[in-house]
Amino acid sequence: MQDNTLAKAYETIIESVGEDLNRHGLKDTPRRAAEAMQFLTQGYTQDINEVVNDALFPTTSNEMVIVKNIELYSLCEHHLLPFIGKCHVAYLPSGTVIGLSKVARIVDVFARRLQIQEHLTQQIAETIQEITSAKGVGVIIESQHMCMMMRGVEKQNSVMTTSCMLGAFRDKQSTRSEFLSLVN
Repeated sequence: MQDNTLAKAYETIIESVGEDLNRHGLKDTPRRAAEAMQFLTQGYTQDINEVVNDALFPTTSNEMVIVKNIELYSLCEHHLLPFIGKCHVAYLPSGTVIGLSKVARIVDVFARRLQIQEHLTQQIAETIQEITSAKGVGVIIESQHMCMMMRGVEKQNSVMTTSCMLGAFRDKQSTRSEFLSLVN
């Protein structure tokens, strides 16, 4: 969607809530809001293969690799309100490891789309699995949802936790337990 189309849409929204677009503080708001929305949804224009950029490296290690506390910011697809949290990703290499920063970048690609947390968790896990051919992948996301905190039931301390376990993380209780103990 073009920046101008988004800016026009924000003009309509601002006027629809009863504001005056000529008010000093709002004169440039439609353009700024459009730019912000483009940034917050840039995951639609990113290609996973370009993000990973061949940062795959041979390894003889078969021990669990964990990247904890990856910050994430996304927009709920139901209300277009933010959810903010952290993501923990683990995988068991089978001859290949991925560059550390690429794990966080993969999280961002999917978080920067209109989402529900359940799908986001699954998309990250399946992508790490596909790219690394890992023996197993585990992903846990813990987030606070503004659609639940700012409106609706207005529960300020609620946290949603989702997980996706693939391969050895699903099939072996000991692998799953090790992951859970290391992220807690």
